Order: sequence, then structure tokens, then C-alpha cells
Amino acid sequence: MKIYLIAVGDRMPFWVTQGYQEYAKRLPSECSLHLIETGLGKRSKNTNIERAVQDEGERMLAAIPKGCRNIALDVQGRQWSTPELAQHMEGWMQGGRDVALLVGGPDGLASECLAQAEGRWSLSPLTLPHPLVRIVLAEQLYRAWSILKGHPYHRG
Repeated sequence: MKIYLIAVGDRMPFWVTQGYQEYAKRLPSECSLHLIETGLGKRSKNTNIERAVQDEGERMLAAIPKGCRNIALDVQGRQWSTPELAQHMEGWMQGGRDVALLVGGPDGLASECLAQAEGRWSLSPLTLPHPLVRIVLAEQLYRAWSILKGHPYHRG
């Protein structure tokens, strides 16, 4: 199974790239993590934010590989504990489909992305900066995998 992290934004600071890559490289091929970045919609003081988010959503939906189970990261989604994430990951791995995790930009996900998602997952009731979400997701996916494999990384 491949997990695709499809995220808005393509010019991340070095620390974001480094943090994400550190955890992504730890995941084995049985549940490898792949980042697909889509461009951020143009913003200025006269920008129609709804239109910018819609443009981001169109690019994001076009980037999803065929046949993926789509999970939207959304503050209105269900919050999962790390053991619950491990259960979801186990189900994804047994389901035989790749998974696309959709992470919006600074103004959230387009309504089209939410409508096409098979599930909604909230990392926290806090508003997290979208670059930081990449690192948190990669770390939590690695931690969930470590639970499934009995690896000592997770000592919760």
C-alpha cells in the first residue's frame, strides 16, 4: 500500500522538508509515504479566497492517483488516538487500496475535496499551520506502523 500525502504548498522551509523526510523514510515499502505537493492559490489583498481555495482543490483532486481511498484532514473530522490510527492503517493495508490524505492550505480544503473524501480526520481541535501538519502526519503514521509491528518506538 502507498500512502499519498497530497498537500497544498510547494515552497516549504528546510525544517519542514527535513522533518517530513525523516519520518517518511522510516516507513517500509508495505506502507510507504509519498508527498505530492500542489500549488498554493494566488493571494493578494484583492484575492477572492473562495476562488483560490477552489483552484487549490481542483489541482489537489487532479493529483490523486486512481483508485485511492481519500481521507480529508479537516478540523470537523473525527479525532483518532494513535492506537485508533494504527487500527485504521491496518484496515487500509488489508483493504488493498492506496490511501490519499488531503491537506489543504492556509484557508482549508475546497468543498469538492471534502465531498469526495471517504472520511474526515482531525489531527486536533487546534488550528495547525499546514506545513507543520506534514511532519505531524508523517510521524504519526510511522508511530501507528510501529504499533502494528510491535516496534519499541511507541511506548504509549
